[in-house]
Amino acid sequence: MMDWTDRHCRVLHRTLTARALLYTEMLTTGAILHGDRARLLAYDAVEHPVALQLGGSDPADLVEAARIGEAEGYDEINLNVGCPSDRVQSGRFGACLMREPELVAECMAAMGAAVKVPVTVKCRIGVDDQSPEQSLFELVDLCAKAGVTTFVVHARKALLKGLSPKENRDVPPLDYPLVHRLKRERPALTIAINGGIGSLDEALGHLEVMDGVMLGRAAYHTPDLLGQVDRRVFGVGEDVDAFQAVELYRGYLAGELTKGTHLAAMTRHMLGLFHGMPGARTWRRILTVEGVKPGAGLEVVDAALAAVLRAQDERRLRGLETGEAA
Repeated sequence: MMDWTDRHCRVLHRTLTARALLYTEMLTTGAILHGDRARLLAYDAVEHPVALQLGGSDPADLVEAARIGEAEGYDEINLNVGCPSDRVQSGRFGACLMREPELVAECMAAMGAAVKVPVTVKCRIGVDDQSPEQSLFELVDLCAKAGVTTFVVHARKALLKGLSPKENRDVPPLDYPLVHRLKRERPALTIAINGGIGSLDEALGHLEVMDGVMLGRAAYHTPDLLGQVDRRVFGVGEDVDAFQAVELYRGYLAGELTKGTHLAAMTRHMLGLFHGMPGARTWRRILTVEGVKPGAGLEVVDAALAAVLRAQDERRLRGLETGEAA
């Protein structure tokens, strides 16, 4: 979720669910150690619980980055062993590390000894010509021996040769049964499943056998589904709808605007809030066209929201007229 789940996105998602664990976009150890650390690691206190996801393969660098993340207050440090992008491969981290399970275990052992917060792994079931039955279990077992107890498994291979990162999210077939089997045969470990899960109904089906479900694209493109997570998954609270989320996010928008944050940097994460509802297209158009203009402020969000409300009122009126005619 690089360039997607930034701090603005995570605050929006937190307005919809108080209980789900949020993850940062993957940050490389090089960026954290040598880049604009204050900007990269910034987050709002409302985001908790929130995990810092790292990309890297040098144990010493990962230890330093993990210590920095812990000092910044992150609740978990996660190592990405699943991203298939060319940039990630050239840096010897992400999915290509599926080929070096011993190195991954060494990195996890070093981080686990350096910090008190949980250290976890997000991985694929394998890459290229690997046998997933061997590559997945070998990686998990070696990391478990190194002290890791929690894994998030994207249930498809990454084909690093010949497929783009986008194709790697869709083309390799999903193998949910293999991840279910991993949990069944490693019951002491906490195993969450990821990949191609598009609804809460699907997530709840997996939760009958898995410890957790990670939602990526579904949570981003249709964030309103997160408004049902606390009630349906955790059994607490009441649903939060898209209108409530906008109202709850409004204070954050206002505060960030006063700091000089551009409106579009925040509203780009809101485009899918009304997905499938009357007025959704107009909502997206107003935020996209008006939100990028110099000086754009809350009036843009208000105009977009008013358009959604008008569309819904018109839909209701048409329904009433149809009913009366019948």
